[in-house]
Amino acid sequence: MNYNLNEIIGDQKKMKGKGFLSAARTLVSSMVEEKRLLILAFLAMLVSAVLSLLGPVMIGYTVDHYILPGDYHGVLVFSSILLVMYLISLGTGYVQTKLMGTVGQRMLYTLRNSLFNKLQELPVDFFNQNKAGDLISRINNDTEKINQFFSQSLMQFLRSILIMLGAAVFLLTLNPELGLATLAPALGILIFTQLISPWVKRKNSLAMKTMGSLSSEVQESLNNFNVIVAFNRRDYFRDRFRLVNEENYKASLKSGLANNLLMPVYSFFSNIGQLIVLIFGIYLIAKGHFSLGLLISFLAYSSNFYNPLRQMAALYANFQVALAGWDRIRVILNMQNNMLVLNAEEKLEKTETILHFKDVSFRYPGGKEVLSGINFSLEKGKTYAFVGPTGGGKTTTASLIARLYDPVKGTIYLDGEDIRSYPHDERARRIGFILQDPFLFSGTVRENILYGNEQYQHYSAEDLRAVIRDAGLESLLERFSEGLEAKVQVNGDGISLGQKQLIAFMRAVLRKPDILILDEATANIDTVTEQLLEQVLEKLPEKTTKVIIAHRLNTIENAEKIYFVNSGEVTLAGSLRQAVEMLLHGKRDS
Repeated sequence: MNYNLNEIIGDQKKMKGKGFLSAARTLVSSMVEEKRLLILAFLAMLVSAVLSLLGPVMIGYTVDHYILPGDYHGVLVFSSILLVMYLISLGTGYVQTKLMGTVGQRMLYTLRNSLFNKLQELPVDFFNQNKAGDLISRINNDTEKINQFFSQSLMQFLRSILIMLGAAVFLLTLNPELGLATLAPALGILIFTQLISPWVKRKNSLAMKTMGSLSSEVQESLNNFNVIVAFNRRDYFRDRFRLVNEENYKASLKSGLANNLLMPVYSFFSNIGQLIVLIFGIYLIAKGHFSLGLLISFLAYSSNFYNPLRQMAALYANFQVALAGWDRIRVILNMQNNMLVLNAEEKLEKTETILHFKDVSFRYPGGKEVLSGINFSLEKGKTYAFVGPTGGGKTTTASLIARLYDPVKGTIYLDGEDIRSYPHDERARRIGFILQDPFLFSGTVRENILYGNEQYQHYSAEDLRAVIRDAGLESLLERFSEGLEAKVQVNGDGISLGQKQLIAFMRAVLRKPDILILDEATANIDTVTEQLLEQVLEKLPEKTTKVIIAHRLNTIENAEKIYFVNSGEVTLAGSLRQAVEMLLHGKRDS
């Protein structure tokens, strides 16, 4: 299944051609839980907008009825009323800002949780096809853009629309002829916005994509800094960073240009509108059809109509940024895990076979077939070795056994039932997997060896040590000076690769799995430690089937059966000598 986010454009196509209101509904629909706060913020914004709209008509009335006749008492009364109105507008504006700030932060918290939880649901294949830096950018950067829109721009956007509509109503009511002339330039703004919006959104989407690539490059360089220093290739990664940084710079420059293009165009049409009011209004005054107070009110309402348009130019750019971020996030949220738990359509007769591959074929997305129609069985309690040249398909076979992937064709049976019919927690409990380079979490040795093991989570330190002693793991634990409470840094930094492997062994063995897969698990440890691990493996329950993937011959010499994996086939090798011959021959052929 294709999980490459850069190739999935279905959601973007769905959004193409939709107007602002439709896109706004898409974003607002994600905030249903904040309905009460949104309503309160809208009411506060409505009060503030209405009071702002009443100001110009009151000023015009004061000019005509109190200032020109010289009635200063009336001027003081109306000035006091306007002051109270503006103070109330100030208070409601503060309430609206506080409420929307709360809504924005809650939305950000919820959205990041939803996004991260969705990532936890997706299969390994998803992470193989996407860079971690780009995913981090979507969780951090893209969600923050949406938060900024909701907490800072949304209510301003709505307030601007209300003030514009209110100002248009007052303009048409006070003088329909002059009102229509004043509003005429707005038609040019509408046409220009419709034409430029798709282009603005594309530029913002590209800028966010290049930001994800930049994050990926930074993460890759930092994660592999030891290799960079060892090979003295700072120049190589410096050049790579320069290229992606330059690409992001160019995309961001174009995005900034697109976002700021609306402002001067809106200002131009606004100036045209006010010029029309001034010229036409003076003409009407000269004809005796208009008063000075009404002209002042008209100029104020013209500003109330066009100034929000200038603000909306910036706000609309923020909306386009948020919409581009939402598209990138929604692609992930709409993804479905193809590694589902299915109903078993066919069951095999219960035998000593714990695992059976039946006509299994597999290929990675966009790649050639790695395994082709393979068949083999693993019996309970036996030890199997899988050997073959690098790239022959050994680790892929092990990954299919652990159901990290599903086969393209064929079926894998675990204890007589389709492995896809097992709930994920039961399948993980029954199949243990020790990798060559295990991943550790920051914390303690105890937390790492109990990761995913509910059985011992609530055990005291003394009880847990007894369990470790019974499992024959005490000698491994002694390799850590502080025992169970030994500190583990991020990704296991600060301890040796061999110690990481010991933790991985203890983690897997304590689960007492039915199948234990060791993928080059002893490649990075010394001979003495390897002997200790072999003793630990011997103490596993008799029913445990061990699958060993290794290049070192001493690791596989005790295997009861050896399979040779190469060129899409899994062949029973027979003796160790035959496996060595096949391995040498396979290397020559590959």
